[in-house]
Amino acid sequence: MLIAGFPAGAWGTNCYVVAPAAGEECVIIDPGHEAAQGVEDTLAKHRLKPVAVILTHGHIDHVASVVPVCGAHGVPAWIHPRDRYMLDDPEKALGRSIGAQLLGEITVGEPDDLRELSDGSSLELAGLELTVAHAPGHTKGSVAFRLPETAEIPSVFFSGDLLFAGSVGRTDLPGGDMDEMYASLARVCLPLDDSTVVLSGHGPQTTIGRERASNPYLAELARGLGEAGQTAPPRRGM
Repeated sequence: MLIAGFPAGAWGTNCYVVAPAAGEECVIIDPGHEAAQGVEDTLAKHRLKPVAVILTHGHIDHVASVVPVCGAHGVPAWIHPRDRYMLDDPEKALGRSIGAQLLGEITVGEPDDLRELSDGSSLELAGLELTVAHAPGHTKGSVAFRLPETAEIPSVFFSGDLLFAGSVGRTDLPGGDMDEMYASLARVCLPLDDSTVVLSGHGPQTTIGRERASNPYLAELARGLGEAGQTAPPRRGM
């Protein structure tokens, strides 16, 4: 398995290129702000051919390079239908105070071939099998992708802005909801094995076991405490 990731753009959003091995087909996850050149460099370095772009959610820091990347390689993009509107209207998705700063420096819109993700579905792309989990909270259409465990590697969980090392995604932008965030964490993250590697939308990689033990949001759920919003670090993401 080959997973190459790099932080891109003003928000340091992690873009991932995933393939069974060097020299094969690949999937690109979350090509965000100023990610296009990093994608091209990664493809060239590992001799990869992209077959699809898949998106954890619609915020501009995760999707800003979707149109140029898809156009350059003639591949489709996949997004949850509840976040599809964000591709055309990032200001509506982020709120005027943030969105207005971006308009004029980022070209928005849908790629020529845009397809919709659904909860529990399986994407078989580039010789990979990625399970889709709808995980609202950060946005209404947030999803996470999971690669199954193999004899060589543990399961890998691409969490987007659902779960970070030590924190979770912010819920104060349009479409965010803390109750939905806790429900998604409980339904999508807690059942995963401790060995599952978490590759998130921002920051370093971690594991479910580490987060179960030390992330205050997951620890609260694991202990079965009912009240959300107890003392915890700031939530992250766009």
